[in-house]
Amino acid sequence: MSTRSVSAPPDDDLHGFPASAFSVDRPSLDRFGPVEALRILVIAMTFIACAARRFGGYALAAAFGRRRERTVRSALADGAVDGFERLGPMFVKLGQLIASSSGAFPRELSDACLRCLDDVPPASAVRARAVVERDLGRPIAELFTSFDSVPISAASVAQVHACVLPDGREAVLKIQRPGIARRMIVDLRAALVLARLLHWRFESARIANAVGVVRDLYELSVAEVNFLVEADRQHRVREQLGFFGDNADVVVPEVFWDFCGPRVLCMERLRGVPLDRFDDVRARADAPMLIRRMVKMWLEGVTVHGLFHGDVHAGNLWLLDDGRLAMLDYGIVGEMSEPWRALVRAMFYASAFDGDFTPVARAMRELDLFPDQSADDEAIGAQLAMVAGPILSGELADMDLRTITGLLLDFGKDRGLAGPEQLILLGKQLGYFERYAVALAPNWRLGRDLYLLRNIFPEKVAAEAARQGVSLPS
Repeated sequence: MSTRSVSAPPDDDLHGFPASAFSVDRPSLDRFGPVEALRILVIAMTFIACAARRFGGYALAAAFGRRRERTVRSALADGAVDGFERLGPMFVKLGQLIASSSGAFPRELSDACLRCLDDVPPASAVRARAVVERDLGRPIAELFTSFDSVPISAASVAQVHACVLPDGREAVLKIQRPGIARRMIVDLRAALVLARLLHWRFESARIANAVGVVRDLYELSVAEVNFLVEADRQHRVREQLGFFGDNADVVVPEVFWDFCGPRVLCMERLRGVPLDRFDDVRARADAPMLIRRMVKMWLEGVTVHGLFHGDVHAGNLWLLDDGRLAMLDYGIVGEMSEPWRALVRAMFYASAFDGDFTPVARAMRELDLFPDQSADDEAIGAQLAMVAGPILSGELADMDLRTITGLLLDFGKDRGLAGPEQLILLGKQLGYFERYAVALAPNWRLGRDLYLLRNIFPEKVAAEAARQGVSLPS
C-alpha cells in the first residue's frame, strides 16, 4: 500500500509547477513480505562474507609475518565497510554517519568508514541522460549548450554532471539513480524489523529509540527522492541566508527551476575543495572562522527559521575558490517546529549565559517528553547540566562522544525518556561538526561562542560582549 502527501512550498510559490509536482510517494514502511525477508538474508550474508574475506586476508598475512600493524578489529571494520558499499544507499549513509561521528564509534570502524565519504561508481551516461530527457521532456541537445557525460561526482542516490545553460551560465545537474526509490524502501523495511528486534532485546536500543530512528530516516528518505522538494528546500535555505544580513560568506547554490524535475535538480556551478581537505583549507582560509560562520548559519536555521541542513558531511561542505563556504545538497533537511526550536534555544542559553538548565527541563515537559509529570524541573535541570553542559560548553577537541552518549542513555533510562526523533538529526550534525572542529578549530567552544548566538539572543549577546569587552566578527 502506498499513499501520497503534498509537500508544496509554504509560501505558495510553486516555482511554475503544479502543487501535485511536490507530492511525496509514501509506501508503507510496516509492510514485510518475501522481498524484505530476502533482503534481510542478503544483508546478513553480505556482512558475513565481507568480514570473512577481510579476516581471512588478515590471518594469511599474519601467518607469513606481514602487516603486523593490522589488528583483527581493523580487519573486521574494513569488512563492515565493504558490506556497506555493496548493500547500497541506506548503508552508505550509515557509514557516513559513523565516519563523521568518530568519537561515538570504535576508532577502527570510524576510520574505515571514511571510504563512505568518497564517490561511488556512477550509473552509465546513457541512463543518466535518459532520466534527464524523460523528466524535462526534451533531448539533451535542445536543453543545454553542452552536457558533460562524465559525472563530476557520484553518490548513493544521485550523480552530478556539468552543463552549460542556453544563456551561457555554468550549471550542474543532480540526476537520480534509476530504481533507487524502490531499493531504499526495501532496505528501510528490513531495518525496521531489525530495530524492533533490538528494542525487544536491548534496553539501550529502546532508550535510543532505534525504531524512531528508522521511522525518521523513512520520513527523510521518501522526500529525498523527489528532487523538486529538495530544490524548494534549497531555495528556502538560500533565502534564509540574507535574513540577518551577516551571512555573506556562506553560499547556497541558486536553483535554476526551468531545468528541474522530480528526478533532476539544476543549480549554479561552484568550484572549491571539500572541507575535509584540512591542509588545503588551513592554507587558504582562516579555518576557525570558517567553522564558526558555518555553524552560526546552521544554528540560526535550527533555532530561528526551523529549517536546517541535515547532512553536513564533508562532501556537502566546500571551501570555494573565492574564500566563501558553500553548503551543498539539500536532500536531507531538518524542520523544527517552534516548541522544538524553543527547547534548543533554551539549551544554548543555559550553556552560554547562566548554566541554568531548568528552562530546558520545562521546555521538555511542554513537549510531553517525560511520562512522569510529577518530576521536579529543578532536579531534572541539574541532571541536564551535568550531562549536556560538557557537550555544549567544552572544547570540541576534548569531547568524547562515546562517553557522552552513555551519559545521555543513562539519563534517559533514569527519567523514562525515549530519544526524541526531532533531535536525532540535529545530534547527527553536531557529530559531523565535531570532526571538522577537532581538525580546524580544536580550542573552539561551540556553546559559549557569542558570535554564533548574536542573531538568536541579540540583546543578551550585546550585553555580554560589552561586559567581556570583546567585539564580534562583522
